[in-house]
Amino acid sequence: MNLHELAPARGAKKRRKRIGRGPGSGHGKTATKGHKGIQARSGGGKRPGFEGGQMPLVRRLPKFGFTNPSRVEYAIVNLTSFSDWTGSETITPQAMVDAGLVKRKRRPIKILGNGELKKPLVVQAHKFSKSAEAKIQAAGGRVEVIGGA
Repeated sequence: MNLHELAPARGAKKRRKRIGRGPGSGHGKTATKGHKGIQARSGGGKRPGFEGGQMPLVRRLPKFGFTNPSRVEYAIVNLTSFSDWTGSETITPQAMVDAGLVKRKRRPIKILGNGELKKPLVVQAHKFSKSAEAKIQAAGGRVEVIGGA
């Protein structure tokens, strides 16, 4: 067998339906679209969520709740992340980003009090929980609140 003798299996290749090419094609006149209706029009078809004229599910369900447009989403870091901290005694937001503790750089950082501190550290962040603040100060460290949140 040679390369030029290769061919697809019988019935594997099907001719495409050429619609709207006159009566001789067998698909002329209405071009397989039937008579009138949204599907017969150019650009016709159902939009997503259309349920045949029935009131769509999205409109049947009640609206509830409130979304605060001025809500601030914080990047959260727990004290357990600082338990084996090596490097400088001052932990800045950039240092947290470099260490991989904060994934989203644009969000302000909040320190939570989950875990214990063994050495005194100066922690800079936009917000602190009361327990985190107490634990940092109990370890002999200092809390520095920075602006921008």
